[in-house]
Amino acid sequence: MTKEHWLSILGIGEDGVEGLSAAARGLLADAGLVVGGARHLGLAATLIRGETMAWPSPIHDAFPAILARRGERVAVVASGDPFWHGIGSRLAPLLAPEEYRCLPAASCASLAAAKLGWALHETPVISCCGLPVARLVPHLHPGARLFVLSAGAETPGDVATLLRARGFGPSRLHVLEALGGPRERHRQFDALVDPPDAIAALNMLAIELRAAAGARIVPRAPGLPDEDYAHDGQITKREIRSQTIAALAPSPGEILWDIGCGSGSIAIEWMLSHPVNRAIGIEREAARAERARGNALALGVPALDVRLGEAPEALAGLAAPDAVFIGGGARRPGLIRACWDALPPGGRIVANAVTIETEAILLAVRATHGGTVSRLAVERLDAIGALHAFRPAMSVTQWRAVKPCR
Repeated sequence: MTKEHWLSILGIGEDGVEGLSAAARGLLADAGLVVGGARHLGLAATLIRGETMAWPSPIHDAFPAILARRGERVAVVASGDPFWHGIGSRLAPLLAPEEYRCLPAASCASLAAAKLGWALHETPVISCCGLPVARLVPHLHPGARLFVLSAGAETPGDVATLLRARGFGPSRLHVLEALGGPRERHRQFDALVDPPDAIAALNMLAIELRAAAGARIVPRAPGLPDEDYAHDGQITKREIRSQTIAALAPSPGEILWDIGCGSGSIAIEWMLSHPVNRAIGIEREAARAERARGNALALGVPALDVRLGEAPEALAGLAAPDAVFIGGGARRPGLIRACWDALPPGGRIVANAVTIETEAILLAVRATHGGTVSRLAVERLDAIGALHAFRPAMSVTQWRAVKPCR
């Protein structure tokens, strides 16, 4: 340990201190304060000589006490790799790089991949710790494999129920308990049957996805079928939706404001474009707002934040957007200006209109802010008696602009 490295962030496995390197053992033994969960402190107990502090709830309440010991020897112990779904990424932003060092252990995903012979780089890992199992929905594709971090003993049963409901009942689930330790156990079951008894709270799942006929699959491309959404007619239709998502140009980690979100379809498909994308929907009708939340849960993006209110007043205090979609309310005084002002340089704004009055507003703002205006028209085949013809839907005028970088 150098003089600068006062904080050590140490990964520990279920094999306890026996699995630690000599360097990690030394850092743990020399620490005047050791912080961790009760289980981790128990695993490290034979080497701890200083004070101990168990994480409070919420966990960040302990951060001031840790930072108050700056310059002393402090160790934090955590499961496996502390920078993989762990405490490391919470602590590092509070510190200069030279203030800490991290000695990770194998993560549970690494241990699971090694046990099953699966390629870790080809197997998505989804955390359900404190999060709904509906997060798995976008990942349910025939032949795929998944690792799932469980919230507790009930997670395998909850996941099996979800798989059955989505038509993936034939899938094979591996329940991996206390990986890497003396209590390690590996059991398997199909989603069509009940999970094994007495599953340990410390477990993770490995899933081999197998689809039954008619399985409900969420495609990766935008433009989900309209019937995948519950709606009252207030929905951006499939073909227009795919064009709108393309115009919004989502990038990983970005935030969308979806104003007049209706069924939530634009915000949902924005979030489906990348797992870390976020969206805030603004909807003035309570029934529609609730419907949008239900659609988000059913389609695997339960983190969609739907706010009940009317823009631009409802925009106050929101996290700044990287892109804005106006699907309703473009005629509200000050709305487009408020959205434009909220965007950072390089941010995108897209507004759709079906009426002549709103179209006139979009043409006017193009004169002020630039951008492009397109008219999108869709015709769908429909029956006329025993014959068929293409029936046109209402055309949509779309304005798209990028805020210039000064």
